[in-house]
Amino acid sequence: MNIFEMQYENTIEKRGPLAQRMRPKKLSDFVGQDHIVGEGKILNRAIKADKLSSAIFYGPPGTGKTTLAKIIAENTNNNFTTLNAVTSGIKDIKEKIKYAVDELSIYNKRTMVFIDEIHRFNKAQQDALLPYVENGTIILIGATTENPYFEVNQALISRSLVFEFKKISNDDIKKVVAKALDDKERGYGKKNVEIDSDALSHIVENSNGDIRKALSALELGVETTEEIDGKIKIDINVAVECIQRKKIEYDKNGDSHYDTISAFIKSMRGSDPDAAVFWLAKMIKAGEDPKFIARRIIICASEDVGNADPRALEVAVNAFKAVEIIGFPEGRITLAQAAIYVACAPKSNASCVAISRAMEAVEKSSLEVPVHLKDKHYSGAEKLGRGVNYKYPHDYDKFYVKQSYLPETLKKANFYEPKESGYESKIKRFMEYLKG
Repeated sequence: MNIFEMQYENTIEKRGPLAQRMRPKKLSDFVGQDHIVGEGKILNRAIKADKLSSAIFYGPPGTGKTTLAKIIAENTNNNFTTLNAVTSGIKDIKEKIKYAVDELSIYNKRTMVFIDEIHRFNKAQQDALLPYVENGTIILIGATTENPYFEVNQALISRSLVFEFKKISNDDIKKVVAKALDDKERGYGKKNVEIDSDALSHIVENSNGDIRKALSALELGVETTEEIDGKIKIDINVAVECIQRKKIEYDKNGDSHYDTISAFIKSMRGSDPDAAVFWLAKMIKAGEDPKFIARRIIICASEDVGNADPRALEVAVNAFKAVEIIGFPEGRITLAQAAIYVACAPKSNASCVAISRAMEAVEKSSLEVPVHLKDKHYSGAEKLGRGVNYKYPHDYDKFYVKQSYLPETLKKANFYEPKESGYESKIKRFMEYLKG
């Protein structure tokens, strides 16, 4: 971090928003995420030993991703610099890389590059980082609210540890708010602030696991409430004005999110288009990622519709692409069209059952390819008997000839059983016709 960045950080610490001022500087003061930074956990050990490798921090807003990155910078012997994926381009990345190369070459000191919202970097920008992550010139810390396995290049993922941040518990948020009220240097310890218990509960419960949101609400309440007889009193009315209740309770404790998507999938599987579009509307209203919804429709199209209507998968995939192109609000119509099509389509899970049976068989059986199915085109293959006695189906009536395509131990295996549903019933008749 250069001198200008340091001066900026110091200014923010003293005069910035409460949430910025109250950022902890030591790991011992960090709140939440015990599953990754608790005593004895790998990230805790790596920070203390100054042996941290590149990492991706993934989780909802206000859960400590940026804070933890800054704590790491303060407590390890590395240079620290930042990029913002919204405002930074290839030129900015190259400047940071040059700085890191110079520092390593001259001072034998590595540079930690923190990238907020790394999912917003395009492939070219992410690829520009890859060689320097791979050879250790930089330690990359990427923060994202999106699932990195979908939004970050697999090459970067494979060279980084992925840590998932969870929503902060209400008890921990209460502790943070209490500390902000007591802290005389960074918080409101020098002011006589009194907050009613129901007002505090309202702020905590409606922060939705987001420390930043809770502290911002507290700050708004304190800074806009008139001081009477030397006291600033935050009651329930002030709290309600300072933090708006979500119209839709969607992700409380994580349960509602999973329950709603489960209801959505089960409605499509159960051929109820009205229920499917209702749960879809709830997710859209709650701000669910449209690509997440589209992926669930794609999965349902294969898992529950399958070959009973092969077009369902085509419709679902095209819906995903369309949403990427047009975005919201129009994308909601495309998602509704796809969800309704999948809900109304004939159903078959035969493909799902088939691959499950085959995967189980692979674990238990020989994987040796029968000799007549082996490749005979390379030099010397025929002398080894490769491909000998293979029957070419196009040379036979119906373009079919009976021969085994499975290992010897699985000759009688039957993984795929077409059902009497939609187009799959035609597949079943055709297979019976071939073998009849």
